[in-house]
Amino acid sequence: MSAQDEFEALKSLAESCRSWGQWGPEDQVGTLNYITPEKVVQAAGLVRKGKIFSLAIPFDFNGPQGGSKNRRFDVMRFMLRDGSDTLNKSVMGAPKGFGGADDVMMMPTHAATHWDALAHVFWDGKSWNGYDAGVVTSLGAEKNGIENFRDRIVTRGVLLDIARLKGVECLEGGYAITAEDLEAAGKSTGTEISAGDILLVRTGQIGQCRAQGNWDGYASGDAPGLSLWTCSWLKERKIAGVASDTYGVEVKPNENRWMNQPWHRIVLPNMGLLMGEIFDLEDLAADCASDGVYEFLLVAPPLPLVGGVGSPVNPMAIK
Repeated sequence: MSAQDEFEALKSLAESCRSWGQWGPEDQVGTLNYITPEKVVQAAGLVRKGKIFSLAIPFDFNGPQGGSKNRRFDVMRFMLRDGSDTLNKSVMGAPKGFGGADDVMMMPTHAATHWDALAHVFWDGKSWNGYDAGVVTSLGAEKNGIENFRDRIVTRGVLLDIARLKGVECLEGGYAITAEDLEAAGKSTGTEISAGDILLVRTGQIGQCRAQGNWDGYASGDAPGLSLWTCSWLKERKIAGVASDTYGVEVKPNENRWMNQPWHRIVLPNMGLLMGEIFDLEDLAADCASDGVYEFLLVAPPLPLVGGVGSPVNPMAIK
């Protein structure tokens, strides 16, 4: 297929998946509208054991950003005052020995486990719901900022363990996860996928990095991930969001040569789909395999960073 043909195919997919105006011309949360109060009540009923799984990687300087081409760096933290200050002098009016500690964190919002805002990616100069890309300025996003998600991400989570489905520890780089794979992963565990769910797609890549003791190739190399052609499937099933244990959720190398990260360009600006990256699914996957339960309450609000195009998150899967 020529580059022009690939462009036409991508354009056609974008048009078929576009849902601007579906929830009104002012909407800024997209598919999170599928998470209704009834859905939240249903999800809360999935808590039976009180087991909590954090899906975040450690937020430290030993993160995955080495080799990233996105100008991102790993989390940096600095102390403003520490125990040594307390032990050796009076600080901020407190007597010697009675001080405290303060620190500062500096990081790109996409440095570790995070949600993308709908202002993160554009299609032909537009973000979700047709807002002009120009409303995202050096001061932040006037529309589709991450703060719009602050009270919306509580729903039923479903783990789709594609690596386990295929009988491997980790899918190979470049493996494109198909809609048929997603369907098969649900059916193999007796888990029905329904409207308003957030799907957590495990490839095993974070587990592989942990086993090898480094993040080599994670940010810049080939990766397993969702095929571009899963977009229509996600739209048809009214999925609220997708997160994965890879750097970018979609397969690398990309299936469409005309544009880098074409799946992003369909799901964020055209569909308004919530998407999360660098989710650590290893402990959750082991527990799901042990008890056979692949559904749970997922609680994962972002920081209400006004105008932010992404946010760090510590997602909680509660069983």
